[in-house]
Amino acid sequence: MTIPFLDLKSPYLELKDDLDTAYRKVMESGYHIMGHELEAFEAEFAAYCGTEHAVGVGNGLEALHLILRALDLGPGDEVLVPTNTYIASWLAITHTGARPVPVEPDPATNNMDPARVEAAITPRTKAILAVHLYGQTADIDPILAVARRHNLKVIEDSAQAHGARYHGRRAGSLGDAAGFSFYPGKNLGACGDGGAVTTNDPELARRVKVLRNYGSHVKYHNESLGFNSRLDELQAALLRVKLAKLDDWNERRRKLARRYLEKLAGMPGLVLPSVPKWADPVWHLFVVRHPRREQLQKKLAEAGVGTLIHYPVPPHLQPAYAALGYKRGNFPISEELADQVLSLPMGPHLSEADQDRVVAEVRRALE
Repeated sequence: MTIPFLDLKSPYLELKDDLDTAYRKVMESGYHIMGHELEAFEAEFAAYCGTEHAVGVGNGLEALHLILRALDLGPGDEVLVPTNTYIASWLAITHTGARPVPVEPDPATNNMDPARVEAAITPRTKAILAVHLYGQTADIDPILAVARRHNLKVIEDSAQAHGARYHGRRAGSLGDAAGFSFYPGKNLGACGDGGAVTTNDPELARRVKVLRNYGSHVKYHNESLGFNSRLDELQAALLRVKLAKLDDWNERRRKLARRYLEKLAGMPGLVLPSVPKWADPVWHLFVVRHPRREQLQKKLAEAGVGTLIHYPVPPHLQPAYAALGYKRGNFPISEELADQVLSLPMGPHLSEADQDRVVAEVRRALE
């Protein structure tokens, strides 16, 4: 593509000297697992999110899974989860033996609709997993209010929301715990897989630390049936460099989003993202909707503009969840979104000239 969906080379070139220094420091130390770089990154990321604790883990799916395990969720339990999300949100629940209970989104924000949460609660419900999709937080306060009335835990899936704010508070500090992904394409991306758990609960943080390391707090002494899910020293060192740049890169995304919203306004059939007054998104993705999405995507591809679909098949219609028995039509809002959403190029290194070309090609395709 002449204009790629996301440029992953330019972030390295911008920070090359600092990233190369961090790489050499780790390589020359001879220490690669559970060392100083991880401890430093955990402290810095917790401070950034506004939480007491951060625990580095192997990836975003495992961050969510380990939170649920640390909360003792298992077979017979239910967790409310959005219908409109990446399948990892559901898998984290399923891997504990619990059952994901789908909740439809608010069509204006694409995030879990707080007005639909209470009706989905049953005596088996133990937690609510709220996803901050596309870089904008879910409307979390009314979700928390419902959860408190029913004595439920609230977990944030913050994989796409590094630095996003809700009423001025950072994603990752809003619920009982949050799971982050550092997949390379995220706003804060590693050079490989990585993830983290943030929380203000010291016991939850301790349990996640034990679970990520074979169930062991003291070497060769295993207190629980744990896993191997550790953020390694090299990724932690590289993430420390990028974390210092995250707010600047997020602000570049916000500027690009404002330009998109202005320049794409009024185009035939095109539905633009909606931002509530309480939200300060970080625009991990810029997602539009159009009833003829495939035609639009095809024309943009022919013009050299890269796009992606987030996501073409909702979890309840995936073959992996066929055993739950859901059919097309069970969750029409998320199904309509899956048929219409299209993510345009977005990232801190997208130039305004390239963005203007994207806008021009969208206009040409629609008019």
